[in-house]
Amino acid sequence: MRRERDAERFARLRARMVETQLRQRGVADALVLAAMAEVPRERFVDEFLLELAYTDGALGIGGGQTISQPYMVARMSESLELGAWIAAHPEGPPRVLDIGTGSGYQAAVLARMGASVISVERDPELAAEAKARLEELGYWDIRVEVGDGSAGLPAFAPYAGILVAAAAPEPPEPLIAELADGARLVVPVGRRDLQELTVVHRVGKRLETERLEPCVFVPLVGKFGFPQ
Repeated sequence: MRRERDAERFARLRARMVETQLRQRGVADALVLAAMAEVPRERFVDEFLLELAYTDGALGIGGGQTISQPYMVARMSESLELGAWIAAHPEGPPRVLDIGTGSGYQAAVLARMGASVISVERDPELAAEAKARLEELGYWDIRVEVGDGSAGLPAFAPYAGILVAAAAPEPPEPLIAELADGARLVVPVGRRDLQELTVVHRVGKRLETERLEPCVFVPLVGKFGFPQ
């Protein structure tokens, strides 16, 4: 009975989060809003942080990593424009590369949006925990790989979208190279202490870059990120 009450309470908090933190701030993508109304964010944080799961901020998950602020998860997911990709490519789900698995929450949101998700995490322990958590929640089709996400994952390229939940000094060249025609790379770009959310859109052989808004993420560590 208590578990049912808790589930109902978290569902109310989740609905409020979608309305006040996302919709009222301009997030309008129906796929994003529906996904974040469904994915139980409380299952992706430690037990002592349960009451903070739907607050307006990032939360620590160990290993110096965080689960991103709900608004930023929504903003980055929306910036991939997966709805437009799905409409233009009805033959199958869009393959999306998620760099920085962390807790697995971002990967779950992308999967709920209809993507076939491949997620890369450099920390083997975090990767194993995220994989187990995602499987427990029924996300058996999310593939979690251990490796240097800044170097991309060419084995499954090209991608309909690439989302990087860590800050890079520049958009990593290997990730740009793995974008399909019409696909978008979303990545925080800048200094270690302050970045701008950046979208790189491949249009044939041309790249269009748009800077959206200031943000602060943990650094992307790797060959094409920041030195460890």
